[in-house]
Amino acid sequence: MKHLEAIGRYFMMLYEIFRKQTKWSISKKLILKEIDDLMYSSLGIIAFISLFVGAVIAIQMALNISNPLIPKSLIGFATRQTFILEFAPTFTSIIVAGKVGSFITSSIGTMRVTEQIDALDIMGVNSLNYLIFPKIIALMLYPFAICMSMALGMYGGYMAATIGQYATSAEFLEGLKLQFKPFDITYALIKSFIFAFVLATIPAYHGYYMKGGALDVGKASTISFVWTSVAIIVIDFIITQILLT
Repeated sequence: MKHLEAIGRYFMMLYEIFRKQTKWSISKKLILKEIDDLMYSSLGIIAFISLFVGAVIAIQMALNISNPLIPKSLIGFATRQTFILEFAPTFTSIIVAGKVGSFITSSIGTMRVTEQIDALDIMGVNSLNYLIFPKIIALMLYPFAICMSMALGMYGGYMAATIGQYATSAEFLEGLKLQFKPFDITYALIKSFIFAFVLATIPAYHGYYMKGGALDVGKASTISFVWTSVAIIVIDFIITQILLT
């Protein structure tokens, strides 16, 4: 029952976010700040993880298809499919949930503890729109980070395969082009847009409605990460069922 109440409050929160807008001149500055805090600061960790995971996937594929009857181009094919369909949009989002989600929950939760949100409400400001709407808009740039993750993952796989002599450059590139479907990119971007909305709103919900003192901010951040990750996995399953079956 408690979880159903939380889900209902979450959807009511979404309604309130878009009900009364903050002045654009104010929102614009907040959006630019959130782009820097949420997106720009996350590019480094996304790039680092994507590069090395791509290399690991390529090496593991090479070691598992060492049969001379299996073409080496499948190393590139498997690396591409793994990154485009699953790792870049889904598992990168779970990793980002640990960084971005915790930041959102802790920052809004701290404002709740220090009664800054109450002050906004007293001044007649729609605190939900003021605090959460800029984060949603900023994270709509998240698909660009996913595209970067895809490219770096495949590049990491290429470097690992060629330097480790698991496949030649031509064989790996042939695998990258093998049976390529542009819809796979569309599928990944659709997921990343939805995950971006989840990354902005679920952590914000846990920060906005948290109760207690300063020590409870850390607890709220942990809970928000867990529920954001669960939501991403469930939504990933639903979207895959709808778009790929």
